[in-house]
Amino acid sequence: MKTQDFRSVVTNYKAVFFDAFGVLKNHKGIIPGVENTFDFLDEKGIDYYVLTNDASRSPEQLARMYQNNGIPAITTDKVISSGMLAHDWLKLKIKSGRVAYLGTEQSAHYIESAGLKTMPISKLDLNDVDDITCLAFLDDEGFDWNNDINKVINLLRKKNMSVIVANTDINYPVNRVDIAIAIGGISDMVEEILDRHFIRFGKPDAQMFMFAYEKACLKQALNRDDILMVGDTLFTDIIGGNKFGMDTVLVLSGNTLAESAKSKIRSTGIIPTYVCDSVASF
Repeated sequence: MKTQDFRSVVTNYKAVFFDAFGVLKNHKGIIPGVENTFDFLDEKGIDYYVLTNDASRSPEQLARMYQNNGIPAITTDKVISSGMLAHDWLKLKIKSGRVAYLGTEQSAHYIESAGLKTMPISKLDLNDVDDITCLAFLDDEGFDWNNDINKVINLLRKKNMSVIVANTDINYPVNRVDIAIAIGGISDMVEEILDRHFIRFGKPDAQMFMFAYEKACLKQALNRDDILMVGDTLFTDIIGGNKFGMDTVLVLSGNTLAESAKSKIRSTGIIPTYVCDSVASF
């Protein structure tokens, strides 16, 4: 399908919201040429933020990854993660007890920084759950998939509690053609088994876009049509941006492959404003 040059598109906007995986980075690291794009945005005075459903690391750690890989412009204040929304909810709603979680020790940052005690599922004793007041799905690593997912299911069968999903991504690309299940996909499976509905944070939920929009408006006066949302996935980035009232760019450098993009857009009815091969420039 016909694509447009990202530079020619982005100059029509005052700010850009970038998805992370598949747009700025992939399984190999930062996508070559992306660093030049940020130089271009700075030159044109276009503001930017990274909106990610990654709850595996703190915003500081996420920003440091970009800085260590040649993009010093992405500082902590430029990173907006679904984990930040989960953190705010936990701080408001959970007043006592321990929060059990599926994920790495790094991902527990979002619970601990809310002033709460944590308990990794891998160390949880199902005979000692009286003070477990919440369960958080944070990351698809850091636990034994067979034993610990079964433990989650039995914990929720045993005791009723709030359950949050801090990363709603169902899958993520591990190379150009293959994908792996993400924590959002695991939570979907557990919901189906237990016939329950969990509290979810991240794209495509409007709360994520409102959080980013309000932050961007602190720097300059913006309407929603002044902002461009860039993503590689129709069901999170593009539909979320469309519903929030922003123009959207689907890039073909991640989850959506060039050979299937046209048919996916037609079959889903999720229509991006633009389609670009990549945000990278050389």
